[in-house]
Amino acid sequence: MNRRNFFTGMLLLTLSGMSLVSCKKEAKEITRDWGGGDPGTPGTDKSKKPRIVWIDAAANFPDYANNKTRIGQDVKKIKDAGLTAIVLDVRPTMGDVLFQTSQVDQVHKLDYWGDAGYGFYERTETWDYLQAFIDACRTEGLKIYAAINTFVAGNKYSYGLGQQGLLFRDNTKKDWASTMNHSFGLINVLDLDATTDPNNDYGTKFLNPHNDAVQQFLLNMIGDLAKYNVDGIILDRARFNNFQTDFSPQAKSKFEAYIGETVANFPNDVVVPGTSYYPLPGTMPKYFKQWMAFRAKTIHDFMEKARTKVKSVNSKMEFGVYVGGWYSTYYDVGVNWASPDYNTAQFYPSWANSDYRNYGYGDLMDITMIGAYAPTTSIYGSTEWTVEGFCKRAKTMIGNNIVIGGPDVGNGSGWTGGGKPNEVSQTVDAAMGACDGYFIFDLIHIKKYNYWSAIKKGVDDYLAKP
Repeated sequence: MNRRNFFTGMLLLTLSGMSLVSCKKEAKEITRDWGGGDPGTPGTDKSKKPRIVWIDAAANFPDYANNKTRIGQDVKKIKDAGLTAIVLDVRPTMGDVLFQTSQVDQVHKLDYWGDAGYGFYERTETWDYLQAFIDACRTEGLKIYAAINTFVAGNKYSYGLGQQGLLFRDNTKKDWASTMNHSFGLINVLDLDATTDPNNDYGTKFLNPHNDAVQQFLLNMIGDLAKYNVDGIILDRARFNNFQTDFSPQAKSKFEAYIGETVANFPNDVVVPGTSYYPLPGTMPKYFKQWMAFRAKTIHDFMEKARTKVKSVNSKMEFGVYVGGWYSTYYDVGVNWASPDYNTAQFYPSWANSDYRNYGYGDLMDITMIGAYAPTTSIYGSTEWTVEGFCKRAKTMIGNNIVIGGPDVGNGSGWTGGGKPNEVSQTVDAAMGACDGYFIFDLIHIKKYNYWSAIKKGVDDYLAKP
């Protein structure tokens, strides 16, 4: 998972017979159960704050795809390290799944880096991958969240490994893929190649969030996932791929309905073709800020539907999201993960209009996981790009609902190569002191660099503080 990288405030929306107001009430009740609230409030039970490890599907596939015994052994190590829950990735970026659903195929092989280099690891077992982790977590008394990479459905691999996933397997689904606003024109991402765009030829192929059939496909899949006895569902990559997507015919039609007029010069009057970041002031196209709000609305509205789907299957199941903590630039993937109470335009007037805040979805989430992916030299602080600052800012922007933040201890400045146990311990203190809990990415790095005792020390030191 690349790291990478979401209420209409006054409207009452019917969510399975439940108003948005009652959704907010329910989320706050979950917050209390978790010992959340203001991290500095006297009487907050710090020991109840969740401490979670993320288990990426591809990176950990060789260890677990065919080995139930190792699953049990490592879940016990996770508990012994002072962690209280796992997030298990059961839909990697190639878009097939590691749980039972009628919507898409099962994963049979995933790419990974091993001692022999880059290649595929194949799964030969047929037992239920997700259920094996559920069983292990129940044995050890840990909570388990199932995570899916959401708006994705294919990978085109480098080093001659080929491609796999729904978008490559079923050519009738080509219009499900995103359309890119390239310098030479609009192009379906499946039509990119080394000549048209070598930077985007390989890698994950994103679905089009504006496509109603895509959304229904994902909602059906999420409904199947909610049938499992997990504690919650976390959506990852519930977003656009980047600033240059999606500019499909569906996007144009829905945007025109949103603004109530025809855009004669599309996409130039929205975003200048080829622009991979927002235009500088003075060169901003006519509809730019409305386009930013519209994209955020698209993702916000999908999140409402996804929450409704989960709660319709199991009203007690938690619904959440992973997002990058860098809010100041996260608009580039069409996401407003703050609460609608946060006035984005007041702080970021160069790209947000007054309508943007209405599509903050923080109040829809029972749990928001923030990637606080700062360098090893920036653990403490109050700004973005410090672990503590990411968590503090997210807590301010989201409010009373659960916010959990933490580091990527295998990638980024200072983390690559391991050897940072003291910094790992500090991230526990920095995150848990600033928000409602801690999460660490990824289990594969903990194992590779033997950070078990570093995590345990961080947890013990934090809980021992007055």
